[in-house]
Amino acid sequence: MAKRTKLADRKLPDYTRGEEIMNMVTHIVGAAFGLVALVLCIVFSLLRHNWWGFAGGLVYGLMMIYLYTISSVYHGLIPEKPKKVMQVLDHCSIFAMIFGSYVPVLLTGIRRQSIVLFIILFVLVTVGCVVCIVFTAIDWKKYAVISMTGYFAIGWAAILVLYPLYKEYGIEMPLWLIGGGLAYTLGIIFFAYGNKIRYFHSVFHLFILLGSALHFVAILKFCILETFTPIYFH
Repeated sequence: MAKRTKLADRKLPDYTRGEEIMNMVTHIVGAAFGLVALVLCIVFSLLRHNWWGFAGGLVYGLMMIYLYTISSVYHGLIPEKPKKVMQVLDHCSIFAMIFGSYVPVLLTGIRRQSIVLFIILFVLVTVGCVVCIVFTAIDWKKYAVISMTGYFAIGWAAILVLYPLYKEYGIEMPLWLIGGGLAYTLGIIFFAYGNKIRYFHSVFHLFILLGSALHFVAILKFCILETFTPIYFH
C-alpha cells in the first residue's frame, strides 16, 4: 500500500506574496459566485418543483463553494504547516468539483435518456474521483501523473453524455459544456508554468472561473429551468 508523505516533507510552490494575494482574491470571487449559483439553483428548482434539479443543484453548488473556499484559504495562508494541510485539500477539491459538475447533468438529462447510462456513469465518476482523491492526498507530486490523468480522463469523459444531452435539450447545452471544458483545459497550460512565470497561476484561476461560469449557464438553463419532472425513473 502506498505510504502517505509527511506534511513536513511536502513542498510548497514558490509564489510571491503578491501572487498569492491575487490567487486568493480570484477564488474568493469564485466562492461568492458559487454561493450565488447555489441559491439560484435551489430557488428555481423549488419554484419549478424540479426535485432532481434541486438535488443536483445542491451538490453542484456546495462543491463549487468548497473548491473555491479551500483554494482561497490555501493561497491566503503563510507558508507553514497549515498551508501544507490546505494544499492537500486544495488538490483534492478539484475532483470534488468535477463530481459536483456531473451530478446535475446525470440526474436530469442523462437519467431521462437512459437509466443504464446514468447508473454506469454515476458509478464510474464517483469511483474515479474517490481513487484520485486518495492518491492525491497521499502525495500529489509522487502521483502527479495519476492526478493529472484523472483530471483529464474524468473531466472529458463528459463526451459520453454529449449526444444524449443533444437529444434531450438540443445543441446549445453540449456547446456550453464543451466551452467550459475547454476553458478548464486551457487553464492547465498556465498551471504548468505557474512556478516559472509570475502570475501565471492567477491566470489559471481566471480560466477556472470562466469554466465554472460556462458550466453554470448550462446547468441552470437546462438542468434546472428546462427540466421539471416528478421523482421516478422511467
